[in-house]
Amino acid sequence: MNMPVKAQYFKNPKNRELTQFELDELARELDAIKQEVLDDIGEKDAKYIRRVYSTVQYASIAGRACLFAGWFPPAWILGTGLLGFAKIMENMELGHNVMHGQYDWMNDPKFSGQNYEWDIVGTSDNWRQTHNYKHHTYTNIKGMDDDIGYGLLRLFPEQRWKPGFLLQPLYSIPFCLLFQWGVAIQNLEIGKVWFGRKSKQELKEEWKPLQRKIGKQLFKDYVFFPLIAGPAALPVFTGNLVANGIRNIWTFSVIFCGHFTKDVEVFPKTVLQNESRGHWYMRQIRGSSNLTGSEAFHILTGHLSHQIEHHLYPDVPARRYRKMAPKVQAVCEKYGLNYNNASLVKQYGSVIKRIVKYAFPFKK
Repeated sequence: MNMPVKAQYFKNPKNRELTQFELDELARELDAIKQEVLDDIGEKDAKYIRRVYSTVQYASIAGRACLFAGWFPPAWILGTGLLGFAKIMENMELGHNVMHGQYDWMNDPKFSGQNYEWDIVGTSDNWRQTHNYKHHTYTNIKGMDDDIGYGLLRLFPEQRWKPGFLLQPLYSIPFCLLFQWGVAIQNLEIGKVWFGRKSKQELKEEWKPLQRKIGKQLFKDYVFFPLIAGPAALPVFTGNLVANGIRNIWTFSVIFCGHFTKDVEVFPKTVLQNESRGHWYMRQIRGSSNLTGSEAFHILTGHLSHQIEHHLYPDVPARRYRKMAPKVQAVCEKYGLNYNNASLVKQYGSVIKRIVKYAFPFKK
């Protein structure tokens, strides 16, 4: 019998429940959108990611060169801006997408999802575990997706309230400014040590590769380049510091708009019981949100402005999401699923509202 499936979601009234038949059809139609793109992937995609790689390299070199003349304020501003741009592009459009295996078909070691190491203090191995596996598999499932508040923030009424959350409107600011550090230590799960669910020895072993990566990054940005800059050491140091800050603020803003906006949902662990492909697709849609903007804007976000499409198709080259989006939106409308899409200002505003509102023990 074609009865509604009782998936125990925290329901958004903008979404309707689907029957098992509808879920199967949803999966079939979304799979077809993906296959159409996969059949067309080829040299143009390879050329694109190579251009992105070259852009990152040239912008980084140009930015660092300008910082060597950083005592001249316009040179410092230009150099810092170029370096910040390079770091954003490397993290968002290059590193994040490559590590998803979007370009593994090229058989080019530079673009291997398992081998790529990106330009932040966190290790790529940790990211592949916390993000590629845990977050993308268990998207917005409370108690399984560590991205829900990153262990620091209460963003949904379903999260247990504690008095410490009263300060989150304040400490979310340094968290934003230092976002790469939050990403770096996320997989350590330090809280488990405090509660006795993880040994100090385990933490020590997991810390070693991260310690090496942190040392390498700090040496590169704050010792090596300032040292070889000679008399320009101070502007090079501050330029690197600000460029990293620019990247942190941008990535925090884009990533938080992906799953913590007004209409997204969180889910209990029970949704995993007999979860079909159609259910999984529906969860990705109901737990994600997009950003509107220009082509340049989408590139700067690493196409995470198309978070819905990214969660449906994480291994498809992200540059394809823009053309897939209208088809995905049409499918969502057909099955009564909210296609959460708005400007950065509107979406980020709703994120800030969550941070402030759920600092207090609101239950809805």
